[in-house]
Amino acid sequence: MTATTFRALHHDRAAGDPLVLPGPWDAASARVLADAGYPALAIPSAGVAASLGYEDGATPPDEMFAAVTRIVRAVAVAVPVSADVEGGYGLAPRELVGRLLEAGAVGCNLEDSDGHGTLKDPRRHADWLAEVRAEAGEELFINARVDTFLVGTGDPVEAVERARLYVAAGADCVYPILAPPQLLPQLREGISGPINMAADPDRESVAELGRQGATRITFGPGMQRYAMASIGDLAAELRA
Repeated sequence: MTATTFRALHHDRAAGDPLVLPGPWDAASARVLADAGYPALAIPSAGVAASLGYEDGATPPDEMFAAVTRIVRAVAVAVPVSADVEGGYGLAPRELVGRLLEAGAVGCNLEDSDGHGTLKDPRRHADWLAEVRAEAGEELFINARVDTFLVGTGDPVEAVERARLYVAAGADCVYPILAPPQLLPQLREGISGPINMAADPDRESVAELGRQGATRITFGPGMQRYAMASIGDLAAELRA
């Protein structure tokens, strides 16, 4: 599967019919999700970190890319896979793109905060995204995360300004993580192109974001945490 196939899934969608991308954290979960019939998958870095025994944001790059490779190998014949690679691990755009393509990913998430609770300068970040786009050409779908609601002021005007810069730099989609659903219509009005929103892993959360105008819905580490809670309940029941 190619980035072109993945990109096409984001366009010409009917209102209220978002692209739902579940998030595998290892090869086994990826197979389960692919077998369930989803057209693509979006790997969450936090889910992978938990599966490897790291805190969110602390996974060494080599281990993250190895995990992406295993997940892609498990399902790539059937579905395209995008990967959250946080802030790019300090890699130069050429190396970052090369490692993503070598792992088999067709897309990536790239965040605009530094991992320590501080937003990056939006223009410098846009310039960096433009370099990533130039290196990738059309071979990667770039989902630019906007962290205004995560570590910034939560100002929707600032979120729209950042998103516009990133789209102009070549981002295929923007992801205002933790944006309140009630602000989505305002964001939708100000941002051209697809918008990714994060949902809880339940049908109503997905449906509501679709009604509000989300193009694409992901779950972050929500599915991995749900699965671990279910295993915990099973373990307690068996022990009893």
